[in-house]
Amino acid sequence: MLIGIDLGTSTCKVIAVNGSGEVVAKQSRDYRMINTRPGWAEQDPAEWWRATDEAISALTASLPESGQEVTGIGLCGQMHGLTALDAADEPLRHAILWNDQRAAPQCDWITERAGGLDELLRMTRNRMLPGFTGGKIVWFRENEPELFARTARILNPKDYLRLRMTGVHATDVSDASGTGLFDVARRCWSEELLQLLDIDRALLPDVVESTARTGHVLPELAARWNVPEGTPVFGGGGDAVIQTTAMGLVDAGPVGFTLGTAGIVAGGAASCPDNPGGRVQVSCGNAPGRWHVMGVSLSAGGALQWLRDALAPATTTDPVSFEQLVRLAKEVEPGCNGLLFLPYLLGERSPHVAPEATAAWVGLTPMHHIGHMARSVMEGVLLNMREILEVCRQAGLECERVVASGGATSGSLWLQLLADVLDREAVTVTGSSEGGAYGAALAAGVGTGQWRDFDEALAGVKVERTFVPQQATAQEYDRIFQTHRRLYDELKPVYALAR
Repeated sequence: MLIGIDLGTSTCKVIAVNGSGEVVAKQSRDYRMINTRPGWAEQDPAEWWRATDEAISALTASLPESGQEVTGIGLCGQMHGLTALDAADEPLRHAILWNDQRAAPQCDWITERAGGLDELLRMTRNRMLPGFTGGKIVWFRENEPELFARTARILNPKDYLRLRMTGVHATDVSDASGTGLFDVARRCWSEELLQLLDIDRALLPDVVESTARTGHVLPELAARWNVPEGTPVFGGGGDAVIQTTAMGLVDAGPVGFTLGTAGIVAGGAASCPDNPGGRVQVSCGNAPGRWHVMGVSLSAGGALQWLRDALAPATTTDPVSFEQLVRLAKEVEPGCNGLLFLPYLLGERSPHVAPEATAAWVGLTPMHHIGHMARSVMEGVLLNMREILEVCRQAGLECERVVASGGATSGSLWLQLLADVLDREAVTVTGSSEGGAYGAALAAGVGTGQWRDFDEALAGVKVERTFVPQQATAQEYDRIFQTHRRLYDELKPVYALAR
């Protein structure tokens, strides 16, 4: 039995996977996000650990042998976060998350210091995005120098869990790729860039492949979780990358659309692609000798969550549910009677690098009701992801079919909308609803030798549901897309006024 752990933006999901690749048990626990200023997003690492500890304890207690059958644990989690630790491995401050936009000025400085965008792309294959860890490190050094001086290690979120589990400071190649400080083509830290930025290599963890062993569960935890002493913990992956792997997308072929808090358009590659203009994000793949290309929209399912929460004042005893919103959205015609939504609630990373961007409804009139608003949010998210797909295709990703995953894909409306907006067949596959936790479990299985490689581990991934585009609706969305894609440029002066 294998355990996969996914430390998400709002929830820690833990699953158990058997030797046939079937999910046999799962648990999850939530934690809160801390937003103290516009554009800031933080979390307390202690909350991550509480949620993980509780979820694993509940999961193993539900297994037939109460955890004694566990042979390995794989980790995945939200990428790009900065978790600053002192010499005793205690957090010095709240972790700064992937969707935090405060470091945009520092990213500009990093690009200039590297010798311009082309030189930065030569070193890392990626532009320094505001969400990346590199910009956060420079912001931390400039704005909290006393804490920075006490910092002994900087870890990504999932790797803080690894430290608590094993006492080991390590990350995997896919998560390291998302720091902006990693030479993706050579699968190692960019010593050249670190020297230019005066960032001490000792602050960063060792880097391993996703299937490599990184220590074992500490004895006191093994006893608490009732797993065998010496249970190994493996490298795992950054959630956006290992989610794609879990969908069976290791090499070139179908393109994955992940609809979680963020929206991810991604696919595999057999060689490290160039990234002209830095418009996509290039990462090391979870399989050795493989790479990963993606574009990330910062708000996808999170935009519908925002709408739900906005409709639920603290005093209500009967808040609006996701199911109610989706039901109301289903009653509305495609195009929402001219109502368009731009999902830039947290700024944007792709298709536009625009931390200053904000969300907007365009075309709102008294005739529109909550159903129109809900559907327009869903349509706006997917139209934005269609534009990301066009950018990814310019980087070499072809797309004849879409494999969908993420929490939002549990219902049929998102999936039918996806097929209609893209005018392509959209499918879900086994394990896709479990997100990166499934990929983390598979990585652990390859690491233990249960499967020879990811190809063998993924042999059991089968199509579960298929959604075919409705031609009349697809044609309507194609017309709407031509207008929707122009809205960002039209609203850029408004974003500039708000800075």
